[in-house]
Amino acid sequence: MDRQTVRAWVMYDWANSAFATTMMAAVLPIFYSDVAASTLPNEQMATSYWGMTQSVAMLIVAVLTPILGAIADYSGFKVLFLRLFSYLGILASLCFVFVGNGDYLLASVLFILGTIGFSGGNAFYDALLNDLVEPEKRDYISSKGFAFGYIGGGVLLVLNLLLIQKYGWFGLPDSLTGTYISFASVALWWYLFSLPLFRKVKDRKDGPRHKFGEYTVIGFSRIWNTFKRITRYPELLKYLIAYWFFNDGISTIITMATIYGKEIGLGTSHLIAALVITQFVGIPFTLLFGKIAERLGSKLSLYISLSIYVLIVIFGYFMTETWQFYALAFVVGMVQGGSQSIARSIYSRLVPADRPAEFFGFLSVSSKFSAIVGPFVFSVVGLATGSSRLGILALVVFFIVGIALLAKVNLQKGAAEAEAAQA
Repeated sequence: MDRQTVRAWVMYDWANSAFATTMMAAVLPIFYSDVAASTLPNEQMATSYWGMTQSVAMLIVAVLTPILGAIADYSGFKVLFLRLFSYLGILASLCFVFVGNGDYLLASVLFILGTIGFSGGNAFYDALLNDLVEPEKRDYISSKGFAFGYIGGGVLLVLNLLLIQKYGWFGLPDSLTGTYISFASVALWWYLFSLPLFRKVKDRKDGPRHKFGEYTVIGFSRIWNTFKRITRYPELLKYLIAYWFFNDGISTIITMATIYGKEIGLGTSHLIAALVITQFVGIPFTLLFGKIAERLGSKLSLYISLSIYVLIVIFGYFMTETWQFYALAFVVGMVQGGSQSIARSIYSRLVPADRPAEFFGFLSVSSKFSAIVGPFVFSVVGLATGSSRLGILALVVFFIVGIALLAKVNLQKGAAEAEAAQA
């Protein structure tokens, strides 16, 4: 294991997390509502269109993921494809400087392309971990990459908040100019901090060669075969269905929170600042939830975090004041990382020890398909009722169903099934 190469790998997470924080969660949703969709009849329609854009993006990513996984596993061009998808995301981010008033269709297309670049690149980035790091070090290096991503995305988000809120400090005429520079900064940040990986890591080019159609067949056949194997483990299957529900609720809150806050009248600078709080609160509380899980048990800890999400959604329905959004952002930061990390930890105990990559690959693909539903429900309810408050309230169903299904999962029995399968 070459340390410089591993550092370069870790820095890519620092690089592309700029897209996750600024484009997916914070600045772009507000820009979409205020500028790109400003010609729509009302802000509620802009919120619903943003939700539809999220669903379309996730659908395309979900369809591509099995194919990209097959390419990553069966070709020798991981770095080449990582570079291509990264450049797609970088270029899409940069092109937002050309989006003006009423250009919501262009903004939606660019966001979809950027999401494909971000998620598609991650398929090859993740696959490089096995090539670069010895097995006993992978958990630590993977966690280190995740932590660097949290910090890198947060640092740029703080800088962008200053550009937008304190534009005069930088000699800018208005906050909109600061927003455009923020989009350009994502592209620049992503590109510059990706260079160490692209320079240090070279493709081996020793994998078999297939046509694109063959990769498609390989990718989806692997997903189908894994699904058939999962049906042999009843507790794992029950847990997986529960995970689809509550994880979709969590991901929808992440993607829709900012534009929802904008619609109900909260200020742009406050919305972005609140998400900065979420970003940095998440670091210590994710570690704290790990300690809580050790003391109380992982299933009870997951119950606690999901129950808090139910309260978050209900409180979000009644939210009217800026301080309330700050409070919600803090609470989301408390449970967001912890709930996701505990959920994955539980899953790891239910899968056969000799097939972790296969089963986690299925989790990744299936959760992307399920993530289409939340933003779609949010948007449809909002359009049908004329109120995004009812759209956010509808997310309660995802958490309640997830908790109810989780209650039916016997973790001890599921772990025994996984051990028996390995034996």
